[in-house]
Amino acid sequence: MKAITVRSIELYPIAMPLVEKLRTSFGEEPFKAAVLAALTTEDGITGWGESSAEINPGYSYETVGTSLHVLREFLSPALLGKTITSPTEVPSLLSAVRGHPLAKHSLEAAVWDAFAKANGLSMSEAFAAHLPAEHRSRGFANVGVSIGIQPTVEATLDIITRRLNQGYNRIKLKIKPGWDVQLAKGVRERYPDIMLMLDANSAYTLADADHLKQLDAYNLLMIEQPLGYNDIYEHSKLQPQLQTPICLDESIHSANDLRLALELGACRILNLKPARVSGYTESLEIYRICVEHQLPLWIGGLLETGVGRSANLAFASLPGVTLPCDISATDRYYNPDLTEPPFVLGKNSTIDVPTGPGIGVEVRMDRVQEAVKRWNEAGVYQH
Repeated sequence: MKAITVRSIELYPIAMPLVEKLRTSFGEEPFKAAVLAALTTEDGITGWGESSAEINPGYSYETVGTSLHVLREFLSPALLGKTITSPTEVPSLLSAVRGHPLAKHSLEAAVWDAFAKANGLSMSEAFAAHLPAEHRSRGFANVGVSIGIQPTVEATLDIITRRLNQGYNRIKLKIKPGWDVQLAKGVRERYPDIMLMLDANSAYTLADADHLKQLDAYNLLMIEQPLGYNDIYEHSKLQPQLQTPICLDESIHSANDLRLALELGACRILNLKPARVSGYTESLEIYRICVEHQLPLWIGGLLETGVGRSANLAFASLPGVTLPCDISATDRYYNPDLTEPPFVLGKNSTIDVPTGPGIGVEVRMDRVQEAVKRWNEAGVYQH
């Protein structure tokens, strides 16, 4: 493989209007915020990555503000001028900075993109090169759709009907205390057989175990992260009380976190967000553990633009990813996106993975600049 040398890194804080805002137990943000990283090599190849930080420290303690600070002052300087023979070297180059996985992910993803382009590989081929031969990309990812908290059950059913008619075959609903059992009951009365899961985003405590047991009656694929966002131990106490599999998300930040969760019996399914675990190098190690333990695996989403979405689709196309992923078509989120061509939902609730070099999509700089202008005009942190 041809090595790359990092010449420059440009950072773009962006604001993107959403086609539909997503309300969760954290609340609702006015637009999609992120920081894009454009890493250029000495050979003039540009790789792109995305820090999916939000305006507020909800899903993660990181925000757009912290990402920009840490990327500018600490992480980018650690890569500038470095010659990289494999993207898997990036975590060690950034290891002097503790935490900040979303920011680290953006730079590592940019390196993966630039490295793949330099070697004439698609992103999925670059990932597969670090796995056994039988783990080549399928060329598509199985996907589902996530639906935020709505005013009524009927309003939720209307959206579910629309998504099913569009061709999505797995539905994920956001829940919170007071918006859970009644919701599941109403959906099952209308749609008894659809693939259905609920995402709590850490809205419950172990004291709610008896209440959560009621959800076993509704044939759910899983309940995602019902307890504390940093908890593994109490999930290990809840899972034996439920028939429904618990899926962990926010509390798994590394391969060792997953090993601990499996040892304790804290989950039966994993939602892997590459950004949450600092990038694709750690994601590959987590992937290997899931394959070894036959743990059902899917790739989650953080409302990524086409920059992050393309790379996640490539990872989601690997055969060890066994459940539908939260990587919906472009028109579910943005009109237009920052990249071309858009991602389109295909037959059997799948999205094809780009086959061109790197992330395989064109980043439209005119749209990036518009998104940067929108962020600056929003004046989010100017108090």
